Amino acid sequence: MAKKKTEDRELSTVGPTERREGYAPRLKQQYEGEVVARLMKEFGIENPMAVPRLEKISLNMGMGEAIQNVKILDEAVEELQALAGQRPVVTRARKSIAAFKLREGMPIGCRVTLRGERMWEFLDRLIAIALPRVRDFRGIPTKSFDGRGNYTLGIKDHLIFPEVDYNKVEKPKGMNITITTTAGNDERALFLLRELGMPFPR
Repeated sequence: MAKKKTEDRELSTVGPTERREGYAPRLKQQYEGEVVARLMKEFGIENPMAVPRLEKISLNMGMGEAIQNVKILDEAVEELQALAGQRPVVTRARKSIAAFKLREGMPIGCRVTLRGERMWEFLDRLIAIALPRVRDFRGIPTKSFDGRGNYTLGIKDHLIFPEVDYNKVEKPKGMNITITTTAGNDERALFLLRELGMPFPR
């Protein structure tokens, strides 16, 4: 029951979001119009319902500094909300660690899970706008799959996202972006994400 409530909080919107009738994110249109057919041909998939697809994208900011400065966690929540489009959930320590002065239940980060249109729009911004702003960018590694078709990307500086107001940021923050797919294995997931435009080196 607790898990269901957490998911509901993650999926709650920041405010009413207006959508044009018949609107579909650009990247979702590309997936349905082009990528599905390529996946079926590449892997001999006959049933369109069995084609690998994106399930969700999870964003996570770990803020160890919050142990001494709670204000920095409030900033992280606001900034993650700005780039995700929905309110993040504060994550808390599962156990106490005396060496780090960490007690069970202390807030140490924030996370948010995107699905549906917000997921597609975030991925589009990540590929087209944010990643190209990384200094000396030469593509993202292909070794960050988990064996089941899910991919995790580490971002060192969240200021690559234009939604974050540079003038209000006290210090750059890192984050992990996990893309969950239904591919089932890394080969299919790599093909799916590459066809969507993820800049993997050839």
